[in-house]
Amino acid sequence: MKTLVLNVDRDNDFGRKANIKSPIIGIKENLEAANKLGQTDPEDSDLNAIFSAIATYNNLIKEKKDTEIATICGHMNVGIKSDEILSTQLEDVIKTTKAEQIILITDGAEDEYILPIIESRIKITSVKRVTVKQSKELEDTYYRIIKLLDDEKVQKQFILPIALVLIVWAFFVLINMTASGFGAILLTLGAYLFIRVFRWERNIAKIWDEIKSGFLTGKLSIYTSIIAIAIIIINAFITMDNYNQENLPPNEQHLQVLFIIKNMIWGIVIAGLIFTFGRVVDTHVRDKENSWRYWIIPFTLFALGFIIWTVSGSLLDALKNWPNVNTTPFSDADFILYMLVGIIIAFVGGITYRYIREMHPTDEDEKLIKKDKNKLTEKT
Repeated sequence: MKTLVLNVDRDNDFGRKANIKSPIIGIKENLEAANKLGQTDPEDSDLNAIFSAIATYNNLIKEKKDTEIATICGHMNVGIKSDEILSTQLEDVIKTTKAEQIILITDGAEDEYILPIIESRIKITSVKRVTVKQSKELEDTYYRIIKLLDDEKVQKQFILPIALVLIVWAFFVLINMTASGFGAILLTLGAYLFIRVFRWERNIAKIWDEIKSGFLTGKLSIYTSIIAIAIIIINAFITMDNYNQENLPPNEQHLQVLFIIKNMIWGIVIAGLIFTFGRVVDTHVRDKENSWRYWIIPFTLFALGFIIWTVSGSLLDALKNWPNVNTTPFSDADFILYMLVGIIIAFVGGITYRYIREMHPTDEDEKLIKKDKNKLTEKT
């Protein structure tokens, strides 16, 4: 009966640190893998596990037993993905070695989560958990903590929020605003948890990478985005200053919201136009792509600007004496004129965009046209 000495590296330290492809089958290959990992990270606990597997293999060979040795590796994101990779590699190892039973070698309790997967495929005769000789319990705890702290997933989930809290707190202490620091910490943690819940980490990382590449390659849209954000912030401060001078009733929150919308809308429109201008230039000049798809955006921004500004201003005038409602602002000539202007702009934008799209098809349209042509060619 052939015995397989199996070493399990669930978080793929061999692949990440030593660039070793798994599964690793054979005594020679495992020795080479151990040497590479030892030279890269001599303190890694997986190093102890693979040498223990090698020692177990040698002992069985001395006893003249039919034995083979292999190491399988999972993925840095320990969980379903890692276990799927381990399952696939285990089946390959069993098929290659034709083993009938396994002696499992692991470097900790985490790797033992693979036990049910192994047991469903082959008989396990022994499980050996490897720890460095010292105080076994203390050493085991120490290496578990060190290994956890070295895990990128743990760093992002636990160390990152702690680092953010410390940075925010230190900043507010330095500017003598300790009282505001607690609120800023709650805001930071709330934003972090919000991003984690909706799994926006990759999107934010992509945005950050685009910003970095934009600065390095001179993308105009990066600079126009900064200008657009600055305009919105400045507009917000101007709106708050005008709000303080307006003397609106303090208990009428609907009036406050309408006032903010009315005073903020044109700043948002201007910021949107500047941002769109940067995108159009980058798309046309740098990326050599069709920029006509942005044609509708200025019309949409201006149309929404006129309509929202007119409606919010008229509602503000109509509800100033709440609960008495004044309907006069809605029959005023200015209200009708600006609403018509907004509607006409939206109509002109929609019509011209339709004709421009027919004259200058987008990349997606061109792909569809080519696909249809290929279908017709195949039929003929």
